[in-house]
Formats: sequence, C-alpha cells, structure tokens
Amino acid sequence: MDLSMRWLSDYVDIEDMSVKDYCSGMTMSGSKVEVYETEGAEISKVVVGKILSVAPHENSDRLVVCMVDVGAEQPVQIVTGAPNIREHSVGALVPAALDGSTLPGGKKIKKGKLRGKESNGMLCSLGELGLTLHDFPYAIEDGIFILQQETDKELIPGMDIHEAIGLNDTRVEFEITSNRPDCMSVIGLARETAATFNLPLNLKEPKFKGIYGNISEMLKVSIENKELCSRYCAAVVKNVKIGMSPLWMRERLRASGVRPINNFVDITNYVMLEYGHPMHAFDIRYISGNSITIRNAAEGETITTLDGQERTLKSNMLVIADAEKPVAVAGVMGGEYSGIMDDTADVVFEAACFDGASVRTTAKTLGMRTDASARFEKGLDPRMCVPALNRALELVEELGCGEVVRTVIDCSNGVDTQKKAPFDADWINRFLGTDIPEGEMISYLEKLDFKVENGYAYAPPYRIDIECKSDIAEEVARLYGYNNIPKTIIRGVAAATPTPEQVFSRKLLSACTSLGAYEITTFSFISPKFYDKINLPADSKLRNSVVISNPLGEDTSVMRTTLIPSMIEVMARNYNNRNAAVNLFELGNEYIPGDSELPDEPLRLSLGMYGGDADFYSIKGMVEGIFDAVGIEDAEYEPCKGVSDAFDEAAAFHPGRCAVVSKDGVALGILGELHPKVLENYGIEVRAYAAKLNVPEMMSAAVLQKTYKPLPKYPATTRDLAVVCDDSIPVAKLEKAIKDGIGGKILETITLFDVYKGKQIESGKKSVAFSIVLRSSEGTLTDEQADNAVKKALKKLSEIGAELRQ
Repeated sequence: MDLSMRWLSDYVDIEDMSVKDYCSGMTMSGSKVEVYETEGAEISKVVVGKILSVAPHENSDRLVVCMVDVGAEQPVQIVTGAPNIREHSVGALVPAALDGSTLPGGKKIKKGKLRGKESNGMLCSLGELGLTLHDFPYAIEDGIFILQQETDKELIPGMDIHEAIGLNDTRVEFEITSNRPDCMSVIGLARETAATFNLPLNLKEPKFKGIYGNISEMLKVSIENKELCSRYCAAVVKNVKIGMSPLWMRERLRASGVRPINNFVDITNYVMLEYGHPMHAFDIRYISGNSITIRNAAEGETITTLDGQERTLKSNMLVIADAEKPVAVAGVMGGEYSGIMDDTADVVFEAACFDGASVRTTAKTLGMRTDASARFEKGLDPRMCVPALNRALELVEELGCGEVVRTVIDCSNGVDTQKKAPFDADWINRFLGTDIPEGEMISYLEKLDFKVENGYAYAPPYRIDIECKSDIAEEVARLYGYNNIPKTIIRGVAAATPTPEQVFSRKLLSACTSLGAYEITTFSFISPKFYDKINLPADSKLRNSVVISNPLGEDTSVMRTTLIPSMIEVMARNYNNRNAAVNLFELGNEYIPGDSELPDEPLRLSLGMYGGDADFYSIKGMVEGIFDAVGIEDAEYEPCKGVSDAFDEAAAFHPGRCAVVSKDGVALGILGELHPKVLENYGIEVRAYAAKLNVPEMMSAAVLQKTYKPLPKYPATTRDLAVVCDDSIPVAKLEKAIKDGIGGKILETITLFDVYKGKQIESGKKSVAFSIVLRSSEGTLTDEQADNAVKKALKKLSEIGAELRQ
C-alpha cells in the first residue's frame, strides 16, 4: 500500500514530523514500512520559465532560439528543437532546466552551443521530468510541457518546478499483512497514525445534496446468491461531464501508484484508496433492462473484460449481470462495455461487499488479480459500502461533473461483522511479561476504536482480525511499545532430550565417521529403472514402490524401497569423476507400501567403497567396527547362497562374495562385493563393495550400556585344538560350535591360527587350528576342568562334521 503523506495530512496533522520518525514509529506499532521516497527527488535546478521571445536559428531550420525569464536578473538564452515552441509560444510557461541541473535517470544539463548558438539550459518535456500524459492530459507527448494555471497558486518565473506542478509529495510504502485489510486505505493508515502518535483523527462523514428523482424508476437490483454477496449499494449520476480530474486528485493518485484516467474513473479509484473499499462505475446505456442481478455465472458463460480479453466463466464464479449478460466479474473486473466512455451521459455507481474466498478463487482461476480483488479477498466490512458510495457522490458534486440522484439502492443481508474477545488485564500482563495498569490498557484500546465493557473488548466493525484474547494483548503491546516490554528469562522450559532412536543414530554416524567413511545424502525418490540396474528379481516385493503423483520426471517418480541403488549411483559418479577411492555411508529411510494409506519408513544404513586396498574383508571390517561401537556381539555371517530370501538385494552382489549378518536368527544386514553385471550397468570398472544394515533390528540387538568387568585375579589356561572338516564349512561355524560347547563362563577367547590343506589331509577336507584361552573368575582352573571343557567343544564340533585331527 502506497500512502501519500500529503493525503494523510487531511486526517492527521503530521507536518512537524520527519518522514524518518514517522516510518520508524509506524513500523514499531505494527504497520511495517518497506521504503519511502519523495517525488521528483532526482530533479534539481528546474524552474518555471516564461518564454519572452522565439527567434529562428541562423544555422538550422528546426532549431529556435528562446529568451526565457527564469526569475533571475537577466533572462537566459535556450535553444530548442521542440515542434510546439514557435513564435506563438511567447508568454508560455515551461519547465526550464538551468545549467548544472539534474533530471530523472541521473541526466545532467550543462550549458553549451547548438549550431553556434549558446544554450544555457534546456526546456523540458513531460517524459524528461518522469511524467506521462495521464498526469497532465492537456500536455503533448512529443514536445515541451506547456504549463497551465490549475490552482489558486500563481505560477511565476523562477518558481521551483516541484512546487509548481505538485511534484513534491512523499510516498510511503507499507507492507500490509492479510489480516489487516482495513489498513489498505488512507483512512485505515490514518487511524493507525493517530493511535501510534497520540494525535487527533479528523474524519468527516461524506455528504451530498443530490437532485430530486427516484432511483427505483431507473434501476432495479437483486441479489440471488446472498452468501457470496452480503451487500450491494447503487446510485445514479445523470448528465455527467467526462473530463480531466483536478490537479490535487491527479497528484494523490500518482503518489499512490494509480494512473489518472478521467474524472469518473479517478473518483472510483480515489475512493478505493481513501476508504479501502473498491467501487465500480457503469454506463447505464449498456445495462440491458436497467436491472442488475448478482448471481452465479452459468457454466461456460463468457464475458469480455475491460482489458479486452474474452474469459470463460464457471458456475462457482459470482458475476454482476443485467437482464441478458454478465457486465462484470464480481470483485475482480468490469466488462468491456461497462466502462466510462467520452460520450457517457448517465452513470451507475456501485459499492458492494463480496465473499473474499470466492473473489480469490475467481481471480486466480481467471488469472486476473486486480487492486479490487486484492482488497476483497482479504475480507471487507459491509458497513463501509454506504460511506464509500456517499464519498464518491460527494466528489461528483465537488468536481461538478454530474447531477446525483438523491435516493440510493441498498440491498443488505444485515450481516454483523463486529468481533469481540475477552478482556483480562491480569492475563494480558502475564502473557506479555509486563505490568501495565488496566486503565492504560483500556486507553490504548480506545485509541483504536475498541470498547471495553463487561469483561469484553468490542472491536470496531472494520477489524475483522480480532478472534481471541491474544489478539487483544497484541493491540495493547504494539501501542505500549514492543521495545518497552522488559526482557525476561524463559521459565519452565525443560531441556530437550534425544530419543533412544536419535541416540542410536548418532552413535552410528559417529562410528562410520571414525572408520574413515564420508557421509552422503541422496534423494528419497528414484527411477523405477534403478531396480533393473541392481538385478532385482522381476517378482521382488521391493519393486512395489510408492508412486509420486506429481513427479519432477521419470527419474524421480517413485519412492525407494532400498538404499543400495542410491549408494551405487554416488559411487559411480565419483568413479566417473576419477576419484580413485571412496568410502561412503548414508543413513536414510526406505519406503515400503503396507496395509495403511501411508508407507512404512524403516531406517537403514548403507555403506559403499572401492579402490585402494578395499576388498570383501574391508567392508566386513566396517560392519564389525560399527557393531562393536553400538554393542552388538556375536553376530553371525553366512553366505548369501541359501539365505538370500532375507534380502532381495542379494541379486546385486557377487554370489560367492556376499554374506548376510544376523544375531539370534534376526537378519541385521547384507554385505559383499557387487555383481560384475551391476558394476557394468553403472559404468564402474573396478571391484566395488556395499552393505545395507537394518537400523531398528540393530538397535534391538545392541547393548548400549557398558558393564565394568574387573581385571582377572586367576591365571588362564590355554589349549590348542585342531580339527578336520569339510572344506565347505565356514570357520565361523566352527568357532560357534566351540563357544556353544564350552559356554561363556570359562571361555575367554578363541583365536584361529592355522588353516591347512595338503597331502596329509584328505581331498575336500581342511585342517583348522584354534588357540583357546580358558579362565574362571572363581579360582584357578584344574587340568581336569580344562580337559572337560575341550571334550564338550569336540562333541559340538562332531555334530557339524568336524573331528579332532590325529
């Protein structure tokens, strides 16, 4: 909202206040100022000049030499080529830019010679002063601006051009929030100004005399949709005289960012800016049947709006129609033939109140947001219809541009928009952290036209934003001064405590970082083609993805059900950028469709590496290091072959270099070397390794609480054990059999120190040797106890086909 300070001074006396102090005070009271600027600030040393003589230039047919009175002791000589400055121009008043003057755009004027004749300045056109024909319709576009006497103030040579043409107003731009539509007006901001600076507000009730006549005989009005139109007022002006608005009105419209057009259009815009209530003027000739109906448009009905475009309407759009057709889109824009023409004789003024949501929906659908729709969509007070209409009629009589019919039409649903909220001074002080006396609070509210009675604060009708007692506290706070509210320490706030899941996730991140891996973050949405690139079986349940309804493209059209392709994609990008070795991890969610409307979102940890000394045991070591950091002990690793049902991603790994890790029969993850075909699909030409770990299952298996164990008091007993078994039996399986046989009470460590295949061993067999350390916390173990423990281990080993080597 652009506010003319000169216009504001009609309502509040702020002449002695600097614009900086004004902007600061208004911002602190809740009306935020974006910027302010003074009209014509770039113009300097431009004055009113009176042409004393015009003579032809000796060396040019186009140029003329003028002697101009600029209020100095001697007239100045200025050469110009403007076509409208000739001998008949003697006596004309023109803007004269003197030597050393500046014009909009930073243009500087210096004296010089034109075709041998000295020119001590320049005569200015409208464009050179930053003005248009809308500002001064009597001027010409391609020529010098010939000034006319439009006010009581006499134009004399030497007068500063700012004062002469009213180009010295200050415009303040406010950011008006959507809950304060009342401030999208001069009067609304005047109310805020008066309350902010404790100044009297000079409001006058608009009045007009009118001529005798019955408007009901000239116009009929009916409202079909009373939910979307709460009030509709109309008046008729006869024998109108279309012409130029007076200078003071054009100045204020220009300062408010509105282009002057003609007196009747300018009146509607002037009232909209002054009262914040949009108006419209119709040429009564184009209202068929002299009747106006506010109704919903018929589906597919069309209207040509004032901007010349034909628009197709929908049945949920409200229109103002005559007996045959729509003549305006309610609250948005008038129709092509509803405007004011040069030959218009009788005019209908309307002031109505339409539903804000309906206006916004219509304007957005039609793609035509206007000043009127911007105000209606925020919500307006129906009570302002009559004052706005009366103000327009008052201006008609003041400008002498028509005869106002005394009676008006007022169709109202009687909607009461006045709001109230509880008023509790003690609660407000507790809420704000202040100690403001109740009487002072009431005085603040009364400055804003609130009334406090019987424990309630009654808002003025135009304050549609008041809903609860917090709103009342805000009104008190902004007039008391936010900067006057004492600083207080926040009380009763508990320290934030991370959840167990957050604690566990942080441990995982810390562990991966300490193991030398770099964290990555990838998009949760991927391309369905990624499943093919990792060899996912055609019938895999992981291909059942959540499909995005409005994807950016096919490459981001589904939510991932596995982290593996995202990790390989990043590794491939690094490889293509000639990064010799990488070690990466990502903690992210997968999205698995379930029975409910929303998918399950299990947390997963993915690892990836290639280059350097990376091999299967490197990725396995990473997993073991992570398990050790979060307290997962005795995890079991088994080849993917035969157990790949736990992870459909097993197809992405090399069949002989892949393992599933589990704890107590619960699968925790999968790891291994990626399949050569997968590497080929991603363009990776070296061996690469990956892993995916199930975080919730890991958290269930983890022992996060560390238990202190004192140093052993008694000596250990060592036994070496060599067994022969089938070559296909993993060493880990042998270790587990020994642990199960001996038990955890006296078994301290098992260390593999030899694996032998050779002539002394049967073909297809291998010899595996372990060093076993036994220790008891209750006393020194005897040889008998140690031998019995070994016998139990051999018994378990025999159950899986391993016998003591002879």
